[in-house]
This record gives sequence, C-alpha cells and structure tokens, in this order.
Amino acid sequence: MSSALGFALLTIFTIFLSLSSLSDGLLQPRRISHGLSESSKYLTRDELWFNQTLDHYSPSDHRKFRQRYYEYLDHLRVPDGPIFMMLCGEGPCNGIPNDYITVLAKKFDAGIVSLEHRYYGKSSPFKSLATENLKYLSSKQALFDLAAFRQYYQDSLNVKFNRSGNVENPWFFFGASYSGALSAWFRLKFPHLTCGSLASSAVVRAVYEFPEFDQQIGESAGPECKAALQETNKLLELGLKVNNRAVKALFNATELDVDADFLYLIADAEVMAIQYGNPDKLCVPLVEAHKNGGDLVEAYAKYVREFCVGVFGLSSKTYSRKHLLDTAVTPDSADRLWWFQVCTEVAYFQVAPANDSIRSHQINTEYHLDLCKSLFGKGVYPEVDATNLYYGSDRIAATKIIFTNGSQDPWRHASKQTSSPELPSYIVTCHNCGHGSDLRGCPQSPMVIEGDSKNCSSPDAVNKVRQHIVEHMDLWLSECRGGIRSSM
Repeated sequence: MSSALGFALLTIFTIFLSLSSLSDGLLQPRRISHGLSESSKYLTRDELWFNQTLDHYSPSDHRKFRQRYYEYLDHLRVPDGPIFMMLCGEGPCNGIPNDYITVLAKKFDAGIVSLEHRYYGKSSPFKSLATENLKYLSSKQALFDLAAFRQYYQDSLNVKFNRSGNVENPWFFFGASYSGALSAWFRLKFPHLTCGSLASSAVVRAVYEFPEFDQQIGESAGPECKAALQETNKLLELGLKVNNRAVKALFNATELDVDADFLYLIADAEVMAIQYGNPDKLCVPLVEAHKNGGDLVEAYAKYVREFCVGVFGLSSKTYSRKHLLDTAVTPDSADRLWWFQVCTEVAYFQVAPANDSIRSHQINTEYHLDLCKSLFGKGVYPEVDATNLYYGSDRIAATKIIFTNGSQDPWRHASKQTSSPELPSYIVTCHNCGHGSDLRGCPQSPMVIEGDSKNCSSPDAVNKVRQHIVEHMDLWLSECRGGIRSSM
C-alpha cells in the first residue's frame, strides 16, 4: 500500500514480507540477504494449488486459473482450532514467513494458510501482462478470491477431519500494508467468513495526492536529517543539469533516461530507512557530512549502494520505464502489476508538498498521470473516489478489525488512526517503529524471527500493542466459537 519505492516500497514490503515475513507491503527489494537460513525464515515453502475463478462478476465466464497457496498446521488443535489467514499482497508469495503470527498461532493453537494474490508470483491468469489482460486485477476480485478459497479450504479440512459439511473452524484474517487493507475490507464485505481481522499498516484510504507521505518522512527523520536530505536533493538536481550521466552513475542508475524517474529513486531510497525501522543508517552519516562540510551527495550515494542495494537489493530497474512496459510474466512483474493497481484504484501519488519538501518538485501529480498513461494507455485513471466510496476509506463501517500503525511510518496517513470499541486502532510509538512493526518487530527489515521486539527503541510500546491484539482476538474468537456452536 508499497514513492516509486513507495510503489516499489509498497511493492518491496510485500515481496519483502513474502520473502521473509507477512506479505504485503509497499516496497519491494529484488534480492534480500538476511543472514538467516531459509528454514528459519519460513514455516513452510511447500506450494499447493487452487483452481480460482477468473471473473467473479460474470455469470457466463467460467475460466479458471491456478492460484498458489501454503498451509502450516503444526500448531493446529485438531479438529476445531482457529485458522489464521495470512494475506499476500502486491508481490510473490514464497511461503509462510516465521514472524509474530507464528507466536499468535502457538498461543491460539491455530493453523496458518496463505493465498497468493492474483496475477502476482506464480498466480498469473495470463502469459502476457498487456493492459487488456489486466482488467481482472483489482482488490474487488482479490476479495472474492479469498472468499472462494476460504470456503474451499474449510471444506477440505472437514474432509480431512471426517466432519460434516456444516461445521466451521473459527477464522481470523491478517495483513500488512496493502494486504492489511484487504484484511480490513474482507471483514467489511464478508463478515460471516472471518471472526475478525488484523489490519497492520493498512492503507484503507485511497489518496489521489499524498504530500503527507513526504511530510512524515521529514518529521520522522528529525530537523537535522531533514535539512541534510533537502540539501542533498538540491545538489542532485543541480548535478543532473551539469553532468547528468555522472550523477546517475553514482547510484548505478544510468539506465533511467527520465530525470524524474531517477529523482523518484532518490526519494524512495530515503523512505526505505525510515519506513522499515533503520533511520540511523540514513541519518547518522548524512548529518555528520552536513555538519562537517562533507560531500553530501557521496554520503547519500554510499548509503544507497551499501544499504538500499547491498542489504535490500534495490535496483534502478524498478524505476525503468522499459522494465515497467515489459508485458512478459517474470519474477519482477510485480512492479508493473502494482503500478496498474495504483493507476486504476488507489493512486497514493506521493507528490512533493508545496512547501518545505524533501523530494523534488518534479515528482508531482502530472508526473504520476504521465507514467500511468505511458505504461497502460490513455483510458487509465485512478478511481480514488469510487474506491473510497466502495470501502468507506478511513471511515470504514465494519466491526472487529484491529488497526495498527508505526509512529514513524509515512503510510499511516492512509490508514485508520482513530479508535472505537469495534474498530480499535493503535499507534506503536518508538524511534524505529515503522511499517508493520507490530508483526515484524524492529527493524521491520531485514527480517527478525517471530517479530522479536527486543531491538525496538521501546520494546514495551510494541509489546503493549501486541497485548491489546491478543485480548481482542481472544474475545472475538470466543464469540465466534459460541456463534458456530449455536448454529450447529
């Protein structure tokens, strides 16, 4: 919910989450090295398959496609324990990650299942991602995918446990970022199919122009780091006019012919540190260079090369229009696919604020609209008002959804931050609490096994919110079991 890195970031978070933790995010590294064994990062990577309906809105189109999913039942109390549905978002879903949901599964004796989002990863209905083939890529279709799969999987459990067809396990849905929004929207649209939802860093409010994103980066970075970032961006824009190729070469980005695409990468790179709980990786060297009259551009380029590229696997390819225009189905197709969802449903256009901006003013509304048109043709436009009308935005009229956000996360301004008894909302407040910190711990990436909170600047802040989550889940699951028993 996913800058270009915001969109890569909304997309990196999902690949990142699917590579290492709960899928769904707004940022996506190409390759990530966590120093962890594959067996410790995942509960399972064994692929299973479900024949999914292509168009849930057509009574006459009976086409199907293969959708990938995973199951992990080691903690399930057979036969009546809860089923936790981990939603994958805007990236490949490569297994069930070993994050804080593992702790919850142990506590509640739950099984875990995870369904890959349509079109992403290995769940592509078509061999070409041409615009005309993307018409079935939407959050609405994805919600129906979840409902159809949930019914199929419940039936399969009943067969496995030799139970009658009208018996149901209690279900609980989880998601972070875009998949956090899906988790909330699923409870809104299909309240009879889940006892409740956790919507971590859930971007439920589609936003056409989103200057608050950049403003939060400045607030989270602090005044000294913000000033250093602003000066760095001014120097980079000046450098592009003097020696364009040499400046881009510092960031291994000479393939980016459009200067605004390069400046989007520059903006997103700073987001990566703040959003995922590593602010000091960015700010300490930059503030030092700023204070001591050092080379700000080189200090920033070193941060990008060593941290963004070296740790996250960030690539300038993510911002390349040639890459984004590629309609072949590849492991990197998530970039094009997420931009399609951005350009049709949710926007989240991370434009430069009118005053006191960190990012370049070349990253404006016209830039985003031009990119959408370049990638998908003239008729494509983000129907933000229609999306918010359909789901309710941050005034969503649902019950039994837990909303959580990190205090430093710029995406929280597209989430629900006001609380009510039926829709509790919590802010996890600490210096390195960012995107999905309640599920991922600190930093939010690289991965922390079981979402351990010990490296958060305030572990108590994270643990307190987690305790609230457990209390709500305990109540709602017990109420759900009572309802299931009374209906049998």
